[in-house]
Amino acid sequence: MTTPSRPADDSAELLPVATPARTRAALRALVRPDRGLALTGIGVLVAATAVGLLVQPLLGRIVDIVADGRPAGDLTLPVVLLVAVAAVQGVTTTIGLTRIARLGETVLARLRERFVERALDLPADRLERAGAGDLTARVTGDVARVAEAVRSALPEMARSVLAIVLTLGALALLDVRFLLAALLAVPVQLLTARWYVNRALTLYADQRVANGAQQQQLLETIGGAVTVRGHRLEEQHTERAAGRSRKAVELTMRSVNLVLGFYGRLHIAEYIGLAAVLIAGFWLVRDGAVSIGTATAAALYFHSLFGPVNAALVLLDDAQSAAAGLARLVGVTDLARPAEPVAGKAGPAGGAEPTPVPQQTVPQQTGPRRRTATGAAVAADAVSHAYGPGRPVLHDVSLTLRPGEHVALVGTSGAGKSTLARIVAGVQQPTAGTVTAPAGAGEPSVVLVTQEVHVFTGSLAEDLRLARPEATDADLRAALATVHALDWAEALPDGLDTVVGEGGHRLDPARAQQLALARLVLAGPALAVLDEATAEAGSAGARALERSAEAALAGRTALIVAHRLTQAVAADRVVVLEAGRVVESGPHDELRDADGPYAALWRAWSGSRTAPHP
Repeated sequence: MTTPSRPADDSAELLPVATPARTRAALRALVRPDRGLALTGIGVLVAATAVGLLVQPLLGRIVDIVADGRPAGDLTLPVVLLVAVAAVQGVTTTIGLTRIARLGETVLARLRERFVERALDLPADRLERAGAGDLTARVTGDVARVAEAVRSALPEMARSVLAIVLTLGALALLDVRFLLAALLAVPVQLLTARWYVNRALTLYADQRVANGAQQQQLLETIGGAVTVRGHRLEEQHTERAAGRSRKAVELTMRSVNLVLGFYGRLHIAEYIGLAAVLIAGFWLVRDGAVSIGTATAAALYFHSLFGPVNAALVLLDDAQSAAAGLARLVGVTDLARPAEPVAGKAGPAGGAEPTPVPQQTVPQQTGPRRRTATGAAVAADAVSHAYGPGRPVLHDVSLTLRPGEHVALVGTSGAGKSTLARIVAGVQQPTAGTVTAPAGAGEPSVVLVTQEVHVFTGSLAEDLRLARPEATDADLRAALATVHALDWAEALPDGLDTVVGEGGHRLDPARAQQLALARLVLAGPALAVLDEATAEAGSAGARALERSAEAALAGRTALIVAHRLTQAVAADRVVVLEAGRVVESGPHDELRDADGPYAALWRAWSGSRTAPHP
């Protein structure tokens, strides 16, 4: 079960946060495959702790030998045993902590994999409503918190809890009255833990949300820096960023004060417990019930509890912070997974774009996708979509693409072109209606290419093989040649082995888009959806990139969101969207001469240009 995050402002609908019960259940499920490793690690730590508890009785024995005035030779055996205990405890503790750490890293890796897998499956509109900052904060800050807890807090917590339990048992073996005296500190410690936990869980959850809101504001401000400066909104955006930063700092300071109060209460508990054990030892020694060495061992036992008890309680700080981060990660992994298969097998056609179709649909949404045979028509039937209550984008749109047909979507900004393209591609699910798309056999059935192309860091060949890992160098060159990119690719410093992406050879927008189109060719989908895929080339390279797109689409069904109407001219059919509705459909020449919405768009776009002919 998950609960929605409290948005930092009215415009964001943050991704959900799992409830404590669901978080614990998810943690158990993550650990379950490695129960053997967990039991072995705990067992070795129990043995190490038990061996370590022999130190205090041996020191007590030394005290008794000295107090009784016995020969110095009698000290040999206890001293040798102390050395042996230290050696055995050191080895067993190392083995136990290593196994616990391995368990933690394995569980953390499993959690990361599930989070990334689910995040990649989230509908695009859901991510847009949440904002990039929320997901970024979870995949960076929250994962880091959980990782830190797994690597440091988990082994220490395991050792501390075992030390506490076994030491209290050892006190009882010495004399149950020592145990009762030591337990006087427990009520203060429990009240301290309860006081802290009740405040920490909410505080740390709020702190993570505030950090996410802060990151979102920074991303928006930096990403839109040109627009911000152009409209002279620097002061307003700076104030917004400062306000969210102040909120994050305020919550951080509250957490610091909470921890200081926590430590202060723990010191009071230590004083009460140690004083009680020393007083009990005084009375028991005076009455002859125990020896001085035994009373010394009891005091040393209780003193040895300072470290484990404080560590266990202090680790509540890390535990609460990690629990808040884990709840945010589980909240994403628990989002309703798509339930029905769509559009065949989708393969990775290269980075952010081309984007493969998700494997399934979201069950709570209407509009199931149905598989059809490869090469069959693609049809959207009465598709509607809204990004939220009162925000409709598409209204009962029906559209059919015949096998091998190229259809251009045109319309003014906000008409719903990109939304319809994502729905047909399967990247986004409709609010209502159905979409029927081809089912590939061993190949991705649908590939989406948008203007937002990502070049992954690595060699150009590795970037291309994202679409088809088994592709040979000859396949890569053929794909590049198809989109007219082979000449510049081979002219790179190391040819196909040239490192591109972050820190590597920079590809301009037109070449990056050709790389995405080459991945499309390698993926070989039955249906290709291009969402303004030539928009980033600029006017100078537009025609060259359009030729690359035409070559990549040859022989396959295509839906093209036309950034330039020259793409509409080359299409078999043009579909005009207006306010989320299809208002015209037909060949370019027919619509141009009909003096309708498309003719108006054509006149506005072409101006003094000479209209090209197909």
